[in-house]
Amino acid sequence: MSQLQRVLSLGGRTITLIGTAHVSAESVAEVENAIRELKPDSVAIELDEKRADSIRNKDKYRELDIVKVLRRGEGFLLLANLVLASFQRRMGQNVGVNPGDEMLAAMRVADELNIPTVMADRAIQITLKRAWAKNSFWGKCKLLATLLSSAFSKEDMSAQDIENIKEKNEMDSMMNELSEYMPVVKEVLIDERNTYLADKIWNSPGNKVVAVLGAGHLDGVVENLEKIAGGQTVDIASIDEVPPKKGFAKFAGWIIPILIVGLIISGFIYGGTQLGTKMIKSWILWNGACAAGLTLLAAGHPITILVAFISAPITSLCPFIGCGFVTAIVQAFVCKPKVKDMETLQDDVNFVGFYKNRILRILLIFILSSLGSSVATFISGADIIGMAAGA
Repeated sequence: MSQLQRVLSLGGRTITLIGTAHVSAESVAEVENAIRELKPDSVAIELDEKRADSIRNKDKYRELDIVKVLRRGEGFLLLANLVLASFQRRMGQNVGVNPGDEMLAAMRVADELNIPTVMADRAIQITLKRAWAKNSFWGKCKLLATLLSSAFSKEDMSAQDIENIKEKNEMDSMMNELSEYMPVVKEVLIDERNTYLADKIWNSPGNKVVAVLGAGHLDGVVENLEKIAGGQTVDIASIDEVPPKKGFAKFAGWIIPILIVGLIISGFIYGGTQLGTKMIKSWILWNGACAAGLTLLAAGHPITILVAFISAPITSLCPFIGCGFVTAIVQAFVCKPKVKDMETLQDDVNFVGFYKNRILRILLIFILSSLGSSVATFISGADIIGMAAGA
């Protein structure tokens, strides 16, 4: 038995956990052999239904409608999914394994042996939304920077490097590093999912269960399974939803717009037309220039750049719609993605690809124009406050 297999006897049931690296040829073989030998009553897999479908259907991205994604407010989620998938894809290139091959192997062997499968992971959309919502502004910046650096990274990993990831000391080191750098992300991506996975594995049918999950989840899932077997209640409903905004946070999006509008009105009242007009110009020029400048940096179409300049001063005062949404929608219409952009989407997640692939360029424009507008809001706001104080 592999050192990353854990066999638990809990409450008269036998649960075998198989820890894997998601781009490991050895993990694929280990999963297949374990299911065939143990012939469990059910197989729990660290996937949600949508990810399972995308692994089974390799051409899923060809059906992508970027405009619908943006309208649903899932632009950042799509970018994060693509970056994570691309990073794993690059890791597996040197060993001839695609991300999730061990999960696909578990589903294939279970289907072959007529063994029920349970998709035991929380929906990736919920996980990413929780990671984003629970982070501070600075935490969001670090998360975005980490995603983009992963997208542009050219780091290669050998087969031995990948197998080393499964070693406990290597995994502990990575978890400790993540905890120190982004504690909230570690809580959402690891700790909460350990609880969720354990609950789903425990509730899998039958007395003999095999669970296939990433090696980084093993210790946490074992700990949670033992708690559940001991009678401790696990509430997964509270971690299976995006946390609602509470108290001050509900109105935070309106505070800056109300403050800015109030200052501009007071500028007209107490400083006259000249001061009020100066404040309006500052707001328009800072917002428009920053959003348009970063849209230009993302190689946006001239019409998109113009729209960024015009829309940023308006959207910055309206919490219901962001500049990034407007610029991305416009870019999608003036530079419509082609079939080849969808076919090469995952392979193009790199520096050149973000400019070559029309879908990725739309996402880059979405992120950068939003960032430009947000930064400009604080700069122009500070400038207006300074004008008001000096009046």
